[in-house]
Amino acid sequence: MLFPFHAAVLTFLLCLAPVTGLSVAVAETAAPSQIAEAPVINPSEEPTADPADEPDANLVPVETELPPDSQSASDPHPDSRVPRAEDLLTVTPPQQSPALRFSDSFDAPAETAQTTPSGTLTEVSELYNVPIVIDSSVQSHIRYFNTSIRNRFEQWLVRLSRYRPLVETIFTEFHLPSDLVYLSLVESGFNPYAYSRAKATGPWQFMKGTAKVYGLRVDAYIDERRDPIKSTVAAARYLRDLYDLFGAWPLAMAAYNAGEGKVMRALQKARAESFTDISKTRLIRRETKEYVPRFMAATIIAKNPDRYGFPQEASAPHQFEEVVVTRPLHFHAIANATGVPYAELRLLNPELRRDATPPGDDAYLLKVPVGTKAKVEQLLDRIPTYKFPPLARSQFASVGSSRWYKVRVGDTLEKVSRRFRIPLKTLKTRNNLIGPTIRPGDFLVISR
Repeated sequence: MLFPFHAAVLTFLLCLAPVTGLSVAVAETAAPSQIAEAPVINPSEEPTADPADEPDANLVPVETELPPDSQSASDPHPDSRVPRAEDLLTVTPPQQSPALRFSDSFDAPAETAQTTPSGTLTEVSELYNVPIVIDSSVQSHIRYFNTSIRNRFEQWLVRLSRYRPLVETIFTEFHLPSDLVYLSLVESGFNPYAYSRAKATGPWQFMKGTAKVYGLRVDAYIDERRDPIKSTVAAARYLRDLYDLFGAWPLAMAAYNAGEGKVMRALQKARAESFTDISKTRLIRRETKEYVPRFMAATIIAKNPDRYGFPQEASAPHQFEEVVVTRPLHFHAIANATGVPYAELRLLNPELRRDATPPGDDAYLLKVPVGTKAKVEQLLDRIPTYKFPPLARSQFASVGSSRWYKVRVGDTLEKVSRRFRIPLKTLKTRNNLIGPTIRPGDFLVISR
């Protein structure tokens, strides 16, 4: 049966112009999860904030920060249910792409030396379609996911199960390996509302500049980085471009994290050709060095949940119908008039930043639960038009029982902790911070 959300995916894909390659401007665009350093400026000279950059009440801090060095590098749980590598590991080309081209992405022998005892790729059953290797770094991340944040990782797997069918459909359209879906686990745990201190947003953690390059709308009322379909299409286009640029998935993933320019410069300065080579240098950040092993660890667990004791619980798939809305309507007003739960409207429309359809859109497509379209259309005239309050532009943004604080030049975690009388440990925990570094322009959750 073809649900309306399938039609929406296909229609959106067909409307996209083909991407022929990266321009010079795109090559220097910040990666989705890249943390860009802010220039040092006088606070009094700070430009007026763009409302599109301000966090709103629906956002939550991203939960996928790196573990401390000690946790990542050590082996604190030697008996933590990690199966043998040879029981799990094999690499096969995706069905959609020519095998010869994909085989060129391997940096032999470093990235294939541990695939099987004999060093070949064809002696065990097919399981992975991206380069996977189990080394000490990957093993430590497996243990971190499997022990230190086990409950959180289980939540990520359950959440991903809701969106996985649509992601795989989109990746198939772009001839991408299906295992790249697990990149979203290390980006955000596939949380549409995930928001980093660097202002990366959504399941694929796009920065605003990169999002706009790939056709996503980001303004004061709509942030399509949170839209599971549109952001996945943008991520697919970006990953396709990165692979075409670098010719290897480990390098493409590193560039997704750090930016194309940084990875290209690292390769040139190190006179290297593989991710393995540049990961041994100081030319890329620790975050990027650990990013690819984290992806490999997440992929291994996600494709072998029973071996690690994770329940294979699945959420209801992301399915919906669409209703044409011609004026601003708030979710609460829609819920009161139609009986469609507010939580369902919010779940299906995470891109609507203020829980209401935007002003100025003559025909906005509001997503509603399957089976409710006719009822909502019948009652649309009874729903009052929503009048948006003025946009607040301040150092703070209210977020339910807490608020976001925008870091200024000269701020440190210790200063913020003292200023708001919040224990440093509590401040770091609420913002999922591991290290002490914060940068001007970052946002921190401040409890009241």
